Amino acid sequence: MLFLEHSPVAPLSGFIQTLWYAQGTPPGHSRERVLPSGNAQVILNLARDFLLDCTENGPDLRVSPALAVGARSVYEIIDATDLADLIGVVFRPGGFAAFVSGPVDRFSQRNVALEDVWGADTRVLRDRLLELPNPRARLLCLENYLINRFATRLAEPSRQRAAVAFAIRQLDRAPLTVAVHEVARATGWSERRFSQVFREAVGLPPKTWSRMQRFRRAVNRLNAGRDVGWAELALDCGYYDQSHFANEFRAFSGVSPTTYAANRTRWASHVAVR
Repeated sequence: MLFLEHSPVAPLSGFIQTLWYAQGTPPGHSRERVLPSGNAQVILNLARDFLLDCTENGPDLRVSPALAVGARSVYEIIDATDLADLIGVVFRPGGFAAFVSGPVDRFSQRNVALEDVWGADTRVLRDRLLELPNPRARLLCLENYLINRFATRLAEPSRQRAAVAFAIRQLDRAPLTVAVHEVARATGWSERRFSQVFREAVGLPPKTWSRMQRFRRAVNRLNAGRDVGWAELALDCGYYDQSHFANEFRAFSGVSPTTYAANRTRWASHVAVR
């Protein structure tokens, strides 16, 4: 499996975490469980003219080959054949708001056809990507499209964007030890107004975002494969105890930490479904 990441240039770098490209033969399992990250994404399938929308036990449904993936706090199931040839964008927390009109929480927990978000020229983008000879050229093409298409919006100053970026920095320092009302007070808004602005910009409420960061720390520790006791891991990642850790891990991922550790793949967010 080929997997490349590309750090975008300015001004994209302030809004986009990474551009990525994946290509390879399907793995030895039919489906994968994708754990939530809290980050909005864009995904384009270059192998065929559709992606598959999967449920736990139901049939797969064909959907658009280009999707806007909203911030999620729950897992989703994907068909492993969709990994054959993909390119995508991972937005920074709050970054997706500069690429769409209106609040981004309307995309939360949803996958939406990219054409319905960015218009019909996304078909032209996908056709152009298909014509290019190698992964690097495709990544640069996607980067140039984003710069040219959204340059004006990326340059617009925004008090709300600055406040959300400040809040994310504060919450990331020690998720759940920094009270939301303290961060809200520092922004000059009431807690209610702050929570609304944060949710509309990031896609998740600030408390859910903080819980997600704690969960992601646990996932990354588990994926590293180090031999650490469950109780120690729970405490290191900010949980009250092992039981609290196990319950919250299952709530976000749909599986136990033990099941995740036994079925992890090369990507921390992907778990093989046997």
